[in-house]
Amino acid sequence: MTEEQDGAVGDEGGLGEREQALLAVERRSWPGPGAKERAVRERLGLSPTRYYQVLNALLDDPRALAHDPVTVNRLRRVREERQRRR
Repeated sequence: MTEEQDGAVGDEGGLGEREQALLAVERRSWPGPGAKERAVRERLGLSPTRYYQVLNALLDDPRALAHDPVTVNRLRRVREERQRRR
């Protein structure tokens, strides 16, 4: 499966629906363990592992930053902190 088929790459002008949906999942707060993973499977049709792989790539996409700068910058800070701890 290519990145475009997997939804990791949207159209030239902005993010595709799947990318927007990934960021929407990250904007929400979740009530308890497993709720987010369940929503990822049901709404996006992705395993949690694949979801985080696609999300991580999306954080480096300038279109994602333009679409939702607050969420993308927050997730970038979290990712950088985790990398520093390693």
